[in-house]
Amino acid sequence: MKAVHQSVRKKDAMALVTGRGVYTDDLAPADCLVVKLLRSPHAFARIADIRTDTAMKIPGVACVLTYRDVPNRRFTGAGQTYPEPSPYDRLILDEYVRYVGDPVAIVAAEDERTAMRAIKAIRVTYEVLTPVLDPHEALDNPVLVHPESDWHALCDVGADNQRNLCASGCETGGDVDAVLAACDEVVDRTYHIKAVQQTMMETFRAYTELDAYGRLVLVASTQIPFHLRRIIANALDIPKSRVRVIKPRIGGGFGAKQTMVCEMYPAIVTMKTGRRAKIIFTREESMTASTPRHDMEVRVRLGAMRDGTLRAADVYTLSCTGAYGEHGPTTVGLSGHKSIPLYRTEAFRFAYDVVYVNRMSAGAYRGYGATQGIFAMESAIDELAERLGMDAVALREKNMVRQGDVMPAYYGEQTNACALDRCVARAKEMIGWDEYKERKIMPNGRIRAAGLAMAMQGSGISGVDVGSVTVKLSDEGTYHLSIGATDMGTGCDTILAQMAADCLDCEVDRISVHGVDTDSSPYDSGSYASSTTYVTGMAVVKACMELRERITTLGAQMLGVSEKDAEFDGECVRCGEASVTLFDIATQSMCGATQSMQVTGTHSSKVSPPPFMAGAALIELDPETGKIELLDYAAVVDCGTAINPALARVQVEGGVMQGIGMTLMEDVRYDERGRVTTDSLMQYKIPTRLDATRVRVEFEESYEPSGPFGAKSIGEIVINTPAPAICNALYRASGVRVRALPVRAEDVLRGMGKL
Repeated sequence: MKAVHQSVRKKDAMALVTGRGVYTDDLAPADCLVVKLLRSPHAFARIADIRTDTAMKIPGVACVLTYRDVPNRRFTGAGQTYPEPSPYDRLILDEYVRYVGDPVAIVAAEDERTAMRAIKAIRVTYEVLTPVLDPHEALDNPVLVHPESDWHALCDVGADNQRNLCASGCETGGDVDAVLAACDEVVDRTYHIKAVQQTMMETFRAYTELDAYGRLVLVASTQIPFHLRRIIANALDIPKSRVRVIKPRIGGGFGAKQTMVCEMYPAIVTMKTGRRAKIIFTREESMTASTPRHDMEVRVRLGAMRDGTLRAADVYTLSCTGAYGEHGPTTVGLSGHKSIPLYRTEAFRFAYDVVYVNRMSAGAYRGYGATQGIFAMESAIDELAERLGMDAVALREKNMVRQGDVMPAYYGEQTNACALDRCVARAKEMIGWDEYKERKIMPNGRIRAAGLAMAMQGSGISGVDVGSVTVKLSDEGTYHLSIGATDMGTGCDTILAQMAADCLDCEVDRISVHGVDTDSSPYDSGSYASSTTYVTGMAVVKACMELRERITTLGAQMLGVSEKDAEFDGECVRCGEASVTLFDIATQSMCGATQSMQVTGTHSSKVSPPPFMAGAALIELDPETGKIELLDYAAVVDCGTAINPALARVQVEGGVMQGIGMTLMEDVRYDERGRVTTDSLMQYKIPTRLDATRVRVEFEESYEPSGPFGAKSIGEIVINTPAPAICNALYRASGVRVRALPVRAEDVLRGMGKL
């Protein structure tokens, strides 16, 4: 392989470092109407009356829309393959507002200042209702977040709006209760993982216009162009054929842009006025009216024998979806399906409830529910090791999933590529486990200790996700690769080009990559669920190998020889001493040819091979203040073949930093009225490089036979180990077991009896 497994520079690297990258707002025409939203001050209320006449009289105001002016059609904002598991519970604007920040009215004006004047001129009378704010009180509460009769779910996910239930289910393998009763030791613990924000640099934004044929053109910072086309058509009650979605460069998403958060507002303005319109969320809006990670409470029961043999795992997750159900039925599944299979057991049970409350809607975030479940499982494993008097890593090594194992709790899939044992061994070595598995008091009185955790994720959604690419031979012997996947800054454009280059025996620079426009790009589910490298990558292999065959066929015809006697080496088609260049083949393909030198390849996988990871943290605790300093973090990942090791490395570093943030500082907080109080980056802290000066990354590669060049995914798994690894280290240093994130210094001191 000349291109794959090489640290090829990103195709857009120079554009980024020179400031020439073009994003959604850079493309928006200057004459766009500016769209702003009036938002609810109440967690739950009915709009009894709304007056917009004064606002409409302000010069420069183009329109003011209320729930009476928009389609009365329920939809989900979740970017998922149809039929979406998430309930259809939203309207563009509703008579009811269900969280502080829920939109009440849409204003479009010639400029932002005028739009804000109009917002202030709208008069609303609310019938304030009693909200449901605590997820523990939501199920079967007499107060219903969604009492409406047109609420509906397309899939049977156990949803019931008359019970405030977005999803519910239970899956078992073996007799869990009987096995637990026969165990020598049973750990039963509950862990709370609070909501955290994606805090991508580019906030939510989109602009819309009508083309010459009256079709809606939507340019948006989105991870899901094709899903977005369907969602916006549902919301506007128009055919998908009347919608075109274009995805420019994205300034980060991390799952936040797997949901339609803002696009419907300029779209309805354009449909009403015929004019171009754009919306740019402020940072405050992105913090208070978006889709952060689901707040989950996870109860774990583990049963083992005295020799450390793990026999049963029982997990129950209570997930808070907020006011709307985007991704509610699907994120919760990963809390069990990506934590229980880490270990071999005789029996398992995974049950869950997802409830509506009057808070900002939750959504997709890197890790997608696995993060919450793995924090609980990997903390509980350490607690079990303590009960058994065993080394926590030794307990993992005795029970961890290994190459060739069948995982009943992971849809019965077999691990055809698993280097988890090597990941753990290397992380243990890198962090100095033998030295720091017991607390070590330093000369200055501070305490050092290490903690370790394991994780697994998936590679796309098996049997659902589809990736497609179109590869074309141009008239000069170069190639154009058209993709429907979304590069969010991860470098998937480069990685897919590397695969194409090796398939076609050419340099990466000879592959130009284009995307995404739903009118011209081949269909792709979107960039989420760690699917692009694995799923779309195989589509690249299929398309390029077929194009290679076509090039060989035409070259053989030009040489007057049999195709079976011809060979393509990337530059020429040869037969013995005779040859014809790729340039001449490309030229010939445009004159009297009967077969196109353009191929579309499509791929979907029946399996979702998991990447694996071990993460180890070395912390230093100040016992006088409770402050935790992360001295070292060792991350060892099995992602199959690393297509581009440099890009894979920065994926790991970025995900680890996000995991550190959710562990030590990030927390979406609400007051007693349901208002988000962490509404800016002054109140909501995210980590910088100064908060983790040493993050070391290594790879223990395996070879996944169903993946392109043996590759699996890497995008999401990397966020899952910091929380349990750091908390496990903290327990060794202080004797304080933190079961609710984030970890606060005062909680540590209180646990140590110093407060």
